[in-house]
Amino acid sequence: MENQPIIRLADGNHMPQLGLGSWAADNQQVVTTIHAALDIGYRAIDTAAIYNNEKGVGKALQETDIPREDIFVTTKLWNDRHRDVRAALTESLEKLQLDYIDLYLMHWPAPPQDQYVEAWQQFIELQKEGLIRSIGVSNFHTEHLQQLINETGVHPVINQIELHPLLQQRQLHAWNATHNIVTESWSPLAQGGEGVFDNSLVQHLAQKYSKTPAQIVIRWHIDNGMIVIPKSTTPSRLRENFEVFDFKLDKEDLTAMTTLDIGKRLGPTPETFVDFSDFSE
Repeated sequence: MENQPIIRLADGNHMPQLGLGSWAADNQQVVTTIHAALDIGYRAIDTAAIYNNEKGVGKALQETDIPREDIFVTTKLWNDRHRDVRAALTESLEKLQLDYIDLYLMHWPAPPQDQYVEAWQQFIELQKEGLIRSIGVSNFHTEHLQQLINETGVHPVINQIELHPLLQQRQLHAWNATHNIVTESWSPLAQGGEGVFDNSLVQHLAQKYSKTPAQIVIRWHIDNGMIVIPKSTTPSRLRENFEVFDFKLDKEDLTAMTTLDIGKRLGPTPETFVDFSDFSE
């Protein structure tokens, strides 16, 4: 755990570069999973109001002996709450049994609603009150980010986006970096690794470094400076995903990985997505 990399955010706060994703884990599963993850060494947990498991996350956090200040908790505002962020945050805090959120993200811009700037203004106020340590966004493209910055003067510290070897989003990642916004990857393993784990290059690198394909992909995220939150409820996979701090990919291997990018989006398109009817990341 001593080798676990920590990212310094633009607001001065610090966040573990590798965390636990909890999408699709119910309240019961997530308690068991968090306990296992914390025992392994994870210190960052990612949830969201729409995942319907904040109560389970809160239960696990109350049961652990690890100090609250040593665990970095992220949750997210859902699209139908852009106009009442305070109420939504209060609900999340109650379910999580916390006094503050380390990182609060606006889950999607939902441009057809045209309310994300209004929501961001509320994020800024709630951060000033100490209810949130860091504020960021999820699934925002450059035009959405630029509008937030233009109208409020406040940059998100993180933009959590779908990012994996099949959808590398290098242009957006670079734009984030030039604006001091850290890129965080969701579905970092391409939702089970189909088309990635069996790729000949990934298989070759797994043999070269004596690691599993999943470990190669997670290390690829880390070596490219992204925060990464692979999700699993299986203890052996949780441990496998965490055992990536004893090696780094060579520069030529990082370059070779760019060839896997085929622009394959597994989730919705941020420009049009509003409703939670088919996907929730």
